[in-house]
Amino acid sequence: MTYPDLIGTDRARDVLLGHLPAACEHGLAFCRAVYHTSPQGHVVPVPGGLDAGLPDVTVRPDLDTLLKLPWEPGVATCLGEVTDPRTGAPAAESPRDLLRTVLARCAEHGLRPVVGPELEYFLCSPTPEGGWRRYSEAEGVVYTAGLRADPENHLLRTLRQLRELGIGVLAGNHEFDGGQFEINLAHSEALDAADRAFRFKGAVKELARREGKLATFMAKPFNGSGGSGFHLHLSCTDAGGGNLFDDPAAPHGLSAAARHAVAGVLAHAPALAALLNPTVNSYKRFGRDTLAPWLVDWGLDNRSAMVRIPPERGSGARFELRLGDASANPYLLIAATVAAALLGVLAGEEPPEPLDGYGYDPARSALLPTSLPAALDALEADTALTELLGEDFVASFLAYKRHEVERFQRHVTDWEFDEYAYHL
Repeated sequence: MTYPDLIGTDRARDVLLGHLPAACEHGLAFCRAVYHTSPQGHVVPVPGGLDAGLPDVTVRPDLDTLLKLPWEPGVATCLGEVTDPRTGAPAAESPRDLLRTVLARCAEHGLRPVVGPELEYFLCSPTPEGGWRRYSEAEGVVYTAGLRADPENHLLRTLRQLRELGIGVLAGNHEFDGGQFEINLAHSEALDAADRAFRFKGAVKELARREGKLATFMAKPFNGSGGSGFHLHLSCTDAGGGNLFDDPAAPHGLSAAARHAVAGVLAHAPALAALLNPTVNSYKRFGRDTLAPWLVDWGLDNRSAMVRIPPERGSGARFELRLGDASANPYLLIAATVAAALLGVLAGEEPPEPLDGYGYDPARSALLPTSLPAALDALEADTALTELLGEDFVASFLAYKRHEVERFQRHVTDWEFDEYAYHL
């Protein structure tokens, strides 16, 4: 039984089958502070954790999400529902329940978000010194398949296992840099898409571990290489399944709802960066000519823009938000994007003219935050977005992430030693 923590890492417990009925009835106890625990094991002082004496949350298996693990015979996996045992309400930090709350607000306005996730990652092989290197150093292999860039057939083997897992994997290819891959997931209703993206990341990492390798969704793991994105395709349907973003008679074939949604994402982009680019490392992925967004802009089938409108219309009308990186928590990325789009629809504002030609010109568009502290400040200042996401949740997220920034700022890096130690 697994569920996401604040940063999207899977927290879990193995349950013997004979105990499953009791686990479903009574739930399993986890320390609430697991939401506030850093990758290095620091328990971050977020309100409701250390200050409250490290209380419990209750997690119950959701058997509607049960799947067989193809690579572990006799083992099944499911997601967990997390509640506060004192109130029975969802846990305040639960990313899955945050997304549910945002989707409920969308439903009040007749919007049903449909999401298609695209995720990139690097595969790493161990070095004799105990570190990690890129699994393949092949260059110029973007959009390729086969052994030319994947000498051990990692991608094909992974795709077959993911197909058997049943999480809606469609296809994959080698990406721009050596050892980098992209795998596409089918589009579906937003909560289902988030569940599948969360399980996808966990499965890819687990399959790599079984082969003695490391699959990392870190935004930019290597100097001299590009970063890994989490691109999100978003549309909205009505109760009958009709695409609300399509309008052949409207400018660019995009309905008013679609244009307003794009305007909302542009308006709240600085705050979105905190949730879609959630690590210190995330901001090393950005820059001029990186094909990662650098400016707040949108364009028609233009991959140099932050928001790209793919050429399909009709049932395929949608926008692609290219801001997120692969380290983002899928539930938070989708919840924040949907929330910004909803705010845009409610505001009814139009976006500026779309980007013409190649972007990355700060004279034409506003610059996105260039660091995690700046993005966190933008999130805190965006009262409309924080109100929709929930002030308690945002306060916990800000406290957790500012603690991460503080730890980083105190840490002496190898760059600093190499730069200064000999000469100073």
